Amino acid sequence: MARSRPAVLLSLAVVALAATALAPAPAAATKYNITKLLAPYKQYSRFNEMLSRTRLAYDINRRQTITVLAVDNAAMSALDHYSLQTIRHILSLHVLVDYYGDKKLKKLAHGSTASSSMYQATGAASGMSGYVNITRKDGKVSFTTDDADATAKPTRYIRSIKEYPYDIAVLEVSSIISSADAEAPVPPPAPVDLVELLSKKYCKSFASLLSANADVLRTLNETKDNGLTLFCPVDSAVAAFAATYKNLTAKAKTAILLYHGVPDYFSLQLLKSNNGMVTTLATASENKKDYSYDVQNKGETVTLQTRVVTSSITATVGDMEPLAVYAVNKFLKPKEIFKVVEAPAPAPEPSKKKSKAADGGDDSSDDSGDVTADKGDAAPAAMLARWVAAATTAVAAFALMG
Repeated sequence: MARSRPAVLLSLAVVALAATALAPAPAAATKYNITKLLAPYKQYSRFNEMLSRTRLAYDINRRQTITVLAVDNAAMSALDHYSLQTIRHILSLHVLVDYYGDKKLKKLAHGSTASSSMYQATGAASGMSGYVNITRKDGKVSFTTDDADATAKPTRYIRSIKEYPYDIAVLEVSSIISSADAEAPVPPPAPVDLVELLSKKYCKSFASLLSANADVLRTLNETKDNGLTLFCPVDSAVAAFAATYKNLTAKAKTAILLYHGVPDYFSLQLLKSNNGMVTTLATASENKKDYSYDVQNKGETVTLQTRVVTSSITATVGDMEPLAVYAVNKFLKPKEIFKVVEAPAPAPEPSKKKSKAADGGDDSSDDSGDVTADKGDAAPAAMLARWVAAATTAVAAFALMG
């Protein structure tokens, strides 16, 4: 007997539900690192280095769709007489906030277009000076700005270095893009007295330790104008660590103080949205020593995990890019100096051989505590669960049609 229309529709719904349940989960988006992409190409080493020094690399890596216009080492010499902040503005013009791969450049509609650059997107540009004009003429592609010097030659597209459509394109261009607005002198940041800043909020005791170590204080002051994130233990944390600190060697004291400084600027928002290992000022001070730690976030809480201790950010002491200072509730202990705290061994699983009669309860094992299953087992387990869910739904639906 032919099925009724509602029954047919229900059957189709069941099939669709089963197909959805069995479909593979969407893959996580891949994140590209511009400094790693450029690292194999030594002819762009100066450009790559300056992306890091100006902190443009971090802005690039946070973007989903981007085009980077790289120049070779010889062309980078045009920036030698500019300050670091002005170089940041100029190189920001070389970062387009849209995707322009080789094929797209060679097939420009109407032969020209304009793209917003990172210089425009960050709000540093005046008016329309942060837009880059892209023109294709006689088979050649060039990049210019409206406020370029009248004597400046257009910057020509040379070749594609690396492309991942439609996430990131790294292209070589012939020269630095000219812009009067981007090349204008930028006032240096106002001087900051680190000891005074730390002494005003939460970290007076830590400021005293820095003041007593001239080498550490000099390193911090030399780093802060190019990018520094300093994690200062609050006074109670320094007091709890005082006896241990007193017994360290002079070399270990220097290393542990430098361990609290990361030679890059990280806003609190960036710390809350990114997980991963960071290198410290102690890393550069000690050959063949790691001196890094893991920054993790959960909700609004940011922790620094050294494998010896886990310390949490409790307050912002100061945030004046390129310097950020945060108070933490524990003194950071590096694994290079202190014994690593091993995770406790998992408790033995209950025996599955006991009968229900023997222990007076259900003899089924409870694996809910096993949260460290190998990732290779996760996919089959998830697939099985979706098969079961789909099958159960199908059986229930067809039972209703019976």
